[in-house]
Amino acid sequence: MVMKTGERWHCTSAACGCSILVETSGEAAGKNPLCACGCAMKKQNAPLVFQYLDFLRFPEPAAALREARKD
Repeated sequence: MVMKTGERWHCTSAACGCSILVETSGEAAGKNPLCACGCAMKKQNAPLVFQYLDFLRFPEPAAALREARKD
């Protein structure tokens, strides 16, 4: 598994909760690094952002104008 500088990794054990910040890039031979408690660590992922669906949060301009004229 490739570890890049600046990535955050966390322990998969809920009881441990350890987290590391990678300071030097490196590569482990085909597996995730291990925590001090012995459990595998996972890369911390950012939540997905669906920017192409953001338009659904806003009312259509034509519909907003019709509602304003009714009042």
